[in-house]
Amino acid sequence: MYELRNNWDKGVNHPDHYTGHEMECIDEMIAVFGERAAYDFCRLNAWKYRYRADLKETHDEDMQKADWYIRKAAELKRKLWGRPMETH
Repeated sequence: MYELRNNWDKGVNHPDHYTGHEMECIDEMIAVFGERAAYDFCRLNAWKYRYRADLKETHDEDMQKADWYIRKAAELKRKLWGRPMETH
């Protein structure tokens, strides 16, 4: 069970296709495009995952991915503006 959970968690938090380079994809995006662009990307990507989750067989994983992007957006927002992300 732990191996299954660990593999599923890795697919959400650190998928191989995002970590196969020297830097993880999100870290490289921050380095290249800046924290503000990465913040906007995270918010939009979270929206995308939630928007289509009910239409896919991977609903639960997509919702977890959306949560990951929301947490990353909140982290970046604190760095940029010194306050947590509002929830509406």
